[in-house]
Amino acid sequence: MSTLKNTEMAGSASARPQKRGVPAGLWLRCDGCGATVFRKQVEHNLNICPECDHHSYVPTAMRIRQLLDPDSFEEWYADLQSGDPLGFSDRRSYPDRVRAEQKKTGLTDACTVGRGYLRGRPLVFGMTDSAFIMGSMGSVVGEKLTRAIERATELSLPLVIVSGSGGGARMHEGIVSLMQMGKVSAALARYRRACGLFISVLTNPTMGGVAASFASLGDIIVAEPQALIGFAGPRVVRATCGIDLPDEFQTSEFLLEHGFIDRIVSRKELRTELARLIDYGCR
Repeated sequence: MSTLKNTEMAGSASARPQKRGVPAGLWLRCDGCGATVFRKQVEHNLNICPECDHHSYVPTAMRIRQLLDPDSFEEWYADLQSGDPLGFSDRRSYPDRVRAEQKKTGLTDACTVGRGYLRGRPLVFGMTDSAFIMGSMGSVVGEKLTRAIERATELSLPLVIVSGSGGGARMHEGIVSLMQMGKVSAALARYRRACGLFISVLTNPTMGGVAASFASLGDIIVAEPQALIGFAGPRVVRATCGIDLPDEFQTSEFLLEHGFIDRIVSRKELRTELARLIDYGCR
């Protein structure tokens, strides 16, 4: 009798429906306000928090979909691969690190360039992605940007580069990475002499060698709200100089007030604003 009762109770327990938990990844915590927000709502809102308007990270493929006309982007130089001039190794070798980043992000390196259309306007487009070794500028990034700028010069097309690099020059390549700053800047100088229009779009973060070279050389420089923009980060500056920094130091708003950038544009308006600027600059 006792055995039967226990068996019935076990059967009854196993027949009860199991509680279903919340699926993983359904909600996000906003880095700006800390609110818990619905992931699909954020993605539908161009990765902008619906509560505080914080502009969060946008991967390369999504940024291209947001800005360029559907199926209009033709990627260039996708086969370029980094060398290992120093035989660099820390916790892993540099080639192993690059392969791991490629697998994680689906990118060959931190920069993507090519030709596309923005509301019917042909242009050369490039962007750096902070997900790949913090968007640092190594030989591949410098070479892709230089070649894209030279093609824009040959084709007499406007140039738009969206910068999202928090890593500066890539230490794994030593002086080779530092040389890319001068190489890309020289290509931009030749492009400017040919009367090309370069619009630089600064996103969070744009730091180090990228901020100190091509990102700061736009004929028109626009930035997304509250983007961190500068050379050394505020914590490094504070620790080095031992001084209190101004409010919103190295943000888009601070730099607009001090004349470093021309305009702050919300991501929702960026596509329209870029089309307007191209029309104005290419008259």
